[in-house]
Amino acid sequence: MKKRTSLMSALLLSSILIAPAAMAQDAPAEEAEDTQDTTETDDEFQEEDIDISAPGADANEIVVRGRYIPNPIRATPEVVSVLGTEEIARTGEGDIAGSLGKVTGLSVVGGRFVFVRGLGERYSLALLNGNPLPSPEPLRRVVPLDLFPTSVIASSVVQKSYSANYPGEFGGGVINLTTKTTPDETFLDIGLSIGGNSETTGELGYTHFGQDWDWTGFDDGTRDIPAGLQQAIDQNILIAQDGVNFSSEDLQAFAASLVNSPTSLIQRNNNIPVNWSADITGGTSIESGDALFGIFATAGISNSWRTRGGVQQQTQGVVQIDGQDGLLPDRNFQYLTTQNRAVVNGMLGLSAEFADHQVRFVNLFIRDTLKDSSISAGIDAISVDPNLPLNQGRTSWFERQLYTSQLVGEFEWDLFSLDVRASYANSQREAPYERTYSYAFDDEIANDFVNDLTSPGESARIRFSDLTDDVYGAGIDLGYLFDGNVPITVSAGYSYYLNERAAERRDFRFVPANGLPNPVDQLRIDFLLSDFSVDFYDIELREVGAVNSVPRYNAELEVHAGYIQADAELSEGLRLNVGARYEDGTQTVTPLTLAGGNPGTATNLSNDYWLPAATLTWNPLDDFQIRVAASKTIARPQFRELAFQQFLDLETDRTFIGNPLLTDSELFNAEARAEYYLGRGERITGAVFYKDIDNPIESVAFIQGGGAFFQGFSNAPKATLYGAEIELVKYFPLYDWGGFFENRRLLLAANYTYTESEIKVGANDQTISPITLLPVAATGLFTDGDRLTGQSKHIANLQFGLERDDDEKLSQQTIIVSYNSPRVTARGPQDQPDLVERTGWQLDFVAREEFNLFGQDFELKLTARNILGEDYRESQTLNNSVILNNAYEVGTSYSASVTLKF
Repeated sequence: MKKRTSLMSALLLSSILIAPAAMAQDAPAEEAEDTQDTTETDDEFQEEDIDISAPGADANEIVVRGRYIPNPIRATPEVVSVLGTEEIARTGEGDIAGSLGKVTGLSVVGGRFVFVRGLGERYSLALLNGNPLPSPEPLRRVVPLDLFPTSVIASSVVQKSYSANYPGEFGGGVINLTTKTTPDETFLDIGLSIGGNSETTGELGYTHFGQDWDWTGFDDGTRDIPAGLQQAIDQNILIAQDGVNFSSEDLQAFAASLVNSPTSLIQRNNNIPVNWSADITGGTSIESGDALFGIFATAGISNSWRTRGGVQQQTQGVVQIDGQDGLLPDRNFQYLTTQNRAVVNGMLGLSAEFADHQVRFVNLFIRDTLKDSSISAGIDAISVDPNLPLNQGRTSWFERQLYTSQLVGEFEWDLFSLDVRASYANSQREAPYERTYSYAFDDEIANDFVNDLTSPGESARIRFSDLTDDVYGAGIDLGYLFDGNVPITVSAGYSYYLNERAAERRDFRFVPANGLPNPVDQLRIDFLLSDFSVDFYDIELREVGAVNSVPRYNAELEVHAGYIQADAELSEGLRLNVGARYEDGTQTVTPLTLAGGNPGTATNLSNDYWLPAATLTWNPLDDFQIRVAASKTIARPQFRELAFQQFLDLETDRTFIGNPLLTDSELFNAEARAEYYLGRGERITGAVFYKDIDNPIESVAFIQGGGAFFQGFSNAPKATLYGAEIELVKYFPLYDWGGFFENRRLLLAANYTYTESEIKVGANDQTISPITLLPVAATGLFTDGDRLTGQSKHIANLQFGLERDDDEKLSQQTIIVSYNSPRVTARGPQDQPDLVERTGWQLDFVAREEFNLFGQDFELKLTARNILGEDYRESQTLNNSVILNNAYEVGTSYSASVTLKF
């Protein structure tokens, strides 16, 4: 079989210059560099000595001795960071989100969403093989990157300077994930792993039964909405006793039809199980004449547990403490939450290569299910009684699912190239049986916790929600090389994007028609809501809300875009990439009220933009280049930020609600960057950057009637962001040490990003209130000079490792240190301080080793995460007082995995 190699730089160039199409990546970045054509450009080969008929050589042999320093980062006309297969593997992460957290200027929030240079995930664009993806997360349009296991990703390119071939929603950068494709040779890998966490594994936690197959992430129908209740929901009317549509007997039948104990009874588990995963990956290449056909497939399953025990507090306002302003916790709870996560994934990739053409067909399926059980105890002085102890419980089941099918064709002739792509993606999020209940302590009669389902602090509720996103994408890109005195590659293209969403959420409460006597109110929750209790005490299932509530919404974003771009070698060592993109986008969010309700406030944004971009690259020295870039881009509101519907986010345990009157943000971006290449895979880079943002969308916390704490969204008038970053990647050979070290080297990879941002608010500026949806003074929500939400001032990463530098076998030991300074998660409500998140330093260790046992090749991987045991804290601080909005112990995680290589 003919050995096939990948030209990584060429693929990156075709991706960035011509189209954001899929990049074939079949070998680690370093291996790809070793096989790259050395004749492409003079500046990629530094000639030290060429000797024809060198001593000891054949008379017709040409011996070339020199330093070959190809680098995909260097070869592109834009500012990029590249994670190849080897860089991804070195981090030891199980998903691509964790790996990206080690890239210069990138930070990962909540282990799932990537922030670029301190800008929230709304300012980042994630693509898979150059194609758009929907998000199964109601709060975000950007897909959470923890969904993608590293086993299916060949490389990730993070482009920080904008070029016109990419979509205009480009604030911090674009992250283009490339799936694995045609392998060099037939292979089969089978992997198994086991792991745990010091705060979770073998420790106290909570769970609920659900059904026998919960460990797979698939429900067997136990959590399906009962047929009678589903028929009532489908009528789109308020489900309450009205004497016309529903009687008390109907509502009692709805309550009795629900699956009770398996979904409501929280059980203590004193020995939470270990985490485990298994995967199988294989591929082969088949030659037929001049064509090469490839097949790549992978499947995996994982099951993990996570327990968080900590404090959640809330304050209603500023008070006087010892003669100065301060904060007191009006809502104060200790809690313990255990989440069991099951992930199933599979991918099938087919490819064909013939001449200089390639066609790829990729199908990816990911299902991510979270089973949540939580108990909290404390007081609620805001909505109940400061002296009334409460005991609250929650059980939930969240199914996130993503499927995408992509067809990409890349065709090249002498001076002409043609790229075409088409994709369909579907994501779903279903949350059946979200149950909550609350018991209050009765010290007068029962001397016990009671729940009569009606008194303050005593309740039982259940919610059902469903979200479906469909995304259609298509594009065509043409490129032509004018090979004259000034070589110019001109490219142009058209792309189409359509995202359709349908979301529904129905909220119900259990209410006895005639009250509950004591001691019935002392029953545990599954006995309290049993068929007997429902029938004997006339417990009804009533919908929470009114006819004007917004249980459903439909949303759509449609974008037509075209661009033209030119990449010119103006003179030796001077390169200009310039272009412009035109986008015409229409975004709608239509709230659907119940029958008889008044239409809610809808969103109808229709805008078109011209988005210019230019990057100038200058090579004053062989190994040194300077880039200067400027562009205009946009950021559209996300569907969930626009939908005037409540949504509970389990990660923060906070209720979010959208603002249908948000507007697009417009950005001006500028950057200057210097790059010095020390050798193969080695570099020192430094950059300064600046962004000017009109109408940035900020997260705003507020308190409504009854003390309910919400988080909404509003446009700030203006903001600026600026900063600097530096990166060093250097290898230190150790062969002089001899013995064990003669084929080893040290790796030092370090990066640091400093970012500063300021919100600009004038006395006459106005914005739309997320509470009333009316214009209000912007100074009421924002303070001039405040930092943008989500922005860390300091981001630092360090990798220090020992590894073999030959091809005999894999051996790596890497210490990884990461730091993100505190960042604002939401503007404080009603003149309160902002909510600030602190994650601290993280120290990790990853070891990978290949070995042969009884003639079988294996790879062993050992990881330790958060070795320092840093905790998580989100808080508000005023003078000497602190409110812990959410604080818990993260613990240290360990894992060991072994892969059989056939």
